[in-house]
Amino acid sequence: MRFLEAVGGHLILVGRALAWLPRRPVRLANYLEAGDFIGFGSLPIVLLVGAFTGMVMSLQSVAAFRQFGLESFAGGTTGKALSIELGPVLTSLMLAGRAGAGMATELGTMRITEQIDALESMAVNPIQYLVLPRLIAAMIVTPILALLFFVVGMGGAWLVAVVLQHVDQGQWVANLRDIVEPIDVIQGLIKSVFFGFLVSLVGCYQGYNATGGGRGVGMGTTRAVVIASVATLVVDYFLSDILLSIFRGGRG
Repeated sequence: MRFLEAVGGHLILVGRALAWLPRRPVRLANYLEAGDFIGFGSLPIVLLVGAFTGMVMSLQSVAAFRQFGLESFAGGTTGKALSIELGPVLTSLMLAGRAGAGMATELGTMRITEQIDALESMAVNPIQYLVLPRLIAAMIVTPILALLFFVVGMGGAWLVAVVLQHVDQGQWVANLRDIVEPIDVIQGLIKSVFFGFLVSLVGCYQGYNATGGGRGVGMGTTRAVVIASVATLVVDYFLSDILLSIFRGGRG
């Protein structure tokens, strides 16, 4: 019952937020502020994780393929993994730990200090003012972060494979072009849109419905990170199945 109640609460919050999307006033500053917090604020950690993810993937791939004399395929396999799965998923997990927790804490503090009630008393809808900009901004900036994750990750992969492990650069690049296709990157970007929406929704829901003072805000923040992280991995499987069916069917 608690699970169903939580799912229903999230769906209701989505419906109430999206119902305000075509209605005025459109407070552009709120969207820009949310995009700056979610996107630009998360950029350093995403780039750092992306670089070392590509490096360790390349290191392990070269070590594995070298046993068969196929180390030049390390670039293609690393690129395939980063573009379709690791880029979107790890970006979402980083956003859950930073932006999702931040949104839950901020809205939770506003709830227990009655700032949200004050907005309502001034005839400002708190969902339109606080929740909707975060949902839309997350859907826009998360694919950009995932793409940067992929680019930086491949840079790290090239550095390890070509410079440190002395893999032939021409073969490495040729196999990368053969194995990684533009549709793979597009699949990762599509996933990122859903992941960004999911992380921001969970963070806003936990903060908006926080109760019990400071302890309740802390518990809501913890739940936001855990639920968003688990939901990302669960939704990733179903999105992968759907996207593979769509694009594989289109090729056939």
